[in-house]
Parts: sequence; structure tokens; C-alpha cells
Amino acid sequence: MNVNFDDFQPVTGELPASVHMIGIGGAGMSGIARILLARGIRVTGSDVKESRAVVGLRAMGATIAIGHDRTNLELAGEGELPDAVVISFAAIPKTNPELAGAHELDIPVLKRSDVLALLMQDSKALLIAGTHGKTSTTSMTVAALQAAGLDPSFAVGGLMSKAGVNAHQGSGDVFVAEADESDASLLTYQPEVAVITNIEPDHLDFFGDDETYYAVFDAFAERIKDGGHLVICAEDPHAAALGERAVERGINVLAYGGEEALAKHPTLPVGAVLHGWTPVGGGARVEATVGSTSVRFELHQPGRHMALNALAAMVGGDCVGADLGRMARGLGEFTGVRRRFDYHGSIGEGPFVGARIYDDYAHHPTEVSAVLGAARELVTEAGRGKVIAVFQPHLYSRTRNFADEFAAALSLADKAVLLDVFGAREEPLPGVDGALIANKMTIPVTYEPHFTSVPARVREIAEPHDVILTIGAGSVTMLADEIVRELSGDNDEQVES
Repeated sequence: MNVNFDDFQPVTGELPASVHMIGIGGAGMSGIARILLARGIRVTGSDVKESRAVVGLRAMGATIAIGHDRTNLELAGEGELPDAVVISFAAIPKTNPELAGAHELDIPVLKRSDVLALLMQDSKALLIAGTHGKTSTTSMTVAALQAAGLDPSFAVGGLMSKAGVNAHQGSGDVFVAEADESDASLLTYQPEVAVITNIEPDHLDFFGDDETYYAVFDAFAERIKDGGHLVICAEDPHAAALGERAVERGINVLAYGGEEALAKHPTLPVGAVLHGWTPVGGGARVEATVGSTSVRFELHQPGRHMALNALAAMVGGDCVGADLGRMARGLGEFTGVRRRFDYHGSIGEGPFVGARIYDDYAHHPTEVSAVLGAARELVTEAGRGKVIAVFQPHLYSRTRNFADEFAAALSLADKAVLLDVFGAREEPLPGVDGALIANKMTIPVTYEPHFTSVPARVREIAEPHDVILTIGAGSVTMLADEIVRELSGDNDEQVES
């Protein structure tokens, strides 16, 4: 696909007084709806199924229909059409009756990113971009700023475990949000601070090639407001290279990472240095310098990548004036994001005693490597058990493009169960299924195309004290609790949550 970045310009203007949101229950859309409702905008919407998000939005005042129908455009009342229809770029087909009706009735159609840009335009936007780690880093940033007393508005791509929400209209002047690169929509934003965690080819069905994907982040850096900051991870080669180019263009850059990585890029101004990271108690003890201030705190989340995400949050927060000590305490109290190394339970007794089950959204080879590395820390610290990966590939195009890389990443586990591809918006591709990855792996692997049979396959290979992860961006998340039940013999008393 040939992407012209000139087609993506910063969005400004007035918020519509009323909106109809197609697919309102989705992770990104429901968050936007929450903030619109908090600002007094009339919100109607539709989705294919009931969900906790839908129930919560109704309680806030939204009118929501289940199922898509052209008549849903008049949910506010007969003859009362919305000022705009809001869609998520990738998820809504042109044949959707509500979208088609909006075009026929000349109702403006806005992308979710357009509305987010309008919501942020009068705030100090602190945006988190990058191929991996956006949701975790955004959530950490929110937790840090809240602990510092800033009460930011925020829109996150997942539910923050402690708060149980994915969005909030705050009283402060900072707005924290994810900047999604998958459809180049991040170019509609004008951040005060832009954090880029890493850059690695993805979404090639949209961008077409690696170089175009890299270029969207350069274009994003150009959107930073005068006097703003670009925060980049020096440990990622493409992010570091972007930072060096940005310095040459006169953009204020701050880099974070370990001492060795920062030393390789002497032209990058240093925002934070990770001096020490020690796995402890299922999390990690972190020692770092942010600016000229030494900080120490403990994270509840395992994995060195999470320590780097925490530094990104602190550097970004420092740029908007948050107190470093209070941010460090906030990160120490941060309990995570649902579907990001999300603990589902452990087995209290029986043949699988001590086995722990987690769920993670990882759907790119690098993300899979990181989450399995974190799992390895847990079994290493415990001194017993193995790592079992239960992986569902997401998107046929991604599975085809990265089959070798997925096989290598998953082979960091000790054993694996491979499901079939969760196609989401894509049609199947010939020869592309879970077996494509399984056949390339170097560890014992079971290919199980029947979704409901997966817990039984896990039971066949599990042992006491194993760490078992369901991994993927699709329906595999529903299997985590099923695996807990399978290994506990359906006896709830044996499950420790």
C-alpha cells in the first residue's frame, strides 16, 4: 500500500455536540466514549455484543444498541441524527449499514483518532508511541502522574488493573494517550511530549514496506509542538536512530536506557539511565537516574522491558513538571494492565500444584520474546518449573510475514501449544495457519486447531510449578481461566487467585 503522509494532517476544531459510535464497546472506542460523556456530549452507539464496557457506558448515559442497523442512527430519538458518526479505522467495513447510512445522509464520519485529537487539543498531550509497549507505558505514565497529583485525562488501550477503567476526564492540563501507528493516525496529533518506546516493522498490510513504516515515526516527531520533547529508548536501534535524526533537525530529544546503550549514542541528550534491575518476588527492583535525580522503586511486573517502560514514564512525566519522587512511588504501586502479563491464578494442590497461569496480549515476535523472557525470570527465581506458551497468531498477513520470527520467539519457552490464526478483519490466506509456525519451532509443540480442546492439550504437557501463558491479541484470552479450571480438576477450592 502506498501511504501518503500528507493525507494525515493535525486535526483541530470543535467537538460535535452529539456522536454515534459504531463498535462503541471496543477498547479504544469505549475510552473515547467515556471522555465524551464526561464532557457532556450526547453519545449513542452500537456493537455486536453486550460487554462490561457497554454496560458501563450505558450507566454513564450512553444509548447503545446491540447489532448494526441503519435505524441505530436515530437512537437519540426519531428524526434526531447525530452531528457525527465515529468509527475505528480498521474494524468497520464500508458495508456496515450505519456507516453506509451516514454517508447517504451526509453525516460527517470521523475516525476515533480524529475525536481523540479534538479532545486533546487544549491540553498538554503526552503521547506514547512505538511498535511494542504502548499500553503498558501509557498506563505507567498515568499511574506516575496521578501519584504526583496531576490528575491527567487519559485514554489507554487496555483496562488499568487498579482503576478498572481505560479512560478518564481529569482536572489537570495533561492528557496522556497512546498514539497508534497502525494506520498512520498518530499523525493527526500535536503532542507536547512524544515517547517512542521502539520501532520494528509491523502492519505491513497498511504500510507496504519497512521503510514506510519507519518513516511514519519521523513524521510523528515533526508533529511535536515547538518547545516540546521527543523521548526515545536508546536500547532500540531504530528509535535511537530516529532520535539522532531529530537532534539534527533541532527537536528537543531525551533518551533513556542502560549505560552501555546510551554510550553508543553520544549525540543523544540523556533523560534517564537504568543502573540496576533485579528480579525479585515476581517483579523487579529498579535503580536509575532521571535527569540528575537518583530513584529507586520496585515494580510488580517482571521483565527488564517493564523497567525501561517505567523510565519512559518518568522522563515523560518530568517533561510536564511531575515530581520524580512521587512518580517513583506511583510506579511502585502500579499493579498493571489487564492482558499484560495478567495473573489468572495458581493451582493449590493436586498433580499440577504450584502451576501459575498468566495471559498476555503479545502479538508480535518481539513482544512474545519479551513476555516469555519475563516468564523465564519467574521459573528461574523459583528454581523449578517450566515455561509453557499457549499462542494464537493474530492476522493472517502478520503470521505469513513473521512465521520464522514467531517460531524463534516461541522457542524461548520449554513447551508450546499453537492455535489457529485469529483473523480479525482479514480473510484467510492459503497455507497460513498455526501449523505454519509450529512446524518451524525447535521445542516440543502441539498444534491444536480446535479452540475448546486447548485446555486438555495443556493438561497433557503441564507439570507442577510451571508458568503457563496464553498469548495473543484474539480470543485466546478466554482460555486462561479455562486452563486454571482444567488443571485444578474443576475444584475451585484448589485454585488460588
